[in-house]
Amino acid sequence: MFKNVFSIKGRIRRKEYGISLLIATVINFATVGFGIILTLPVMILQGAKRCHDLGNSGWYQLIPFYGLFLLFQDGERGSNIYGESPKDILVQNNQSKQTIPQFQEPVNVNISIPDNCPHCKNPNTKKIRLCEWCGNQIV
Repeated sequence: MFKNVFSIKGRIRRKEYGISLLIATVINFATVGFGIILTLPVMILQGAKRCHDLGNSGWYQLIPFYGLFLLFQDGERGSNIYGESPKDILVQNNQSKQTIPQFQEPVNVNISIPDNCPHCKNPNTKKIRLCEWCGNQIV
């Protein structure tokens, strides 16, 4: 999140757009309106990226109250002309971080393995569960 804030390329999720809007509002109130000089360019860029997530041009943010629509509308699934979906990228990253379960040793159960295969009567010298001669299960 918050990668390339000063870039107009790509797409961002509602969460990043909402947090950016909240930070800009706090800065504007804290500086009694003078912070708009700093926050307006960033919010225009963030708004354009949010428009891209919906599959629209960045110019759509000039429509009155469209910024509220950007806060609540879910973005397009999959990729569009503006790039990969930020949700898909997040899911792919989370899946790649999952650990692969390791092979667990079988629980040692005391089972008596016969000396000869009951099917072909050949000797079971290695004391294994499958007959080396006929391939049938011994136990």
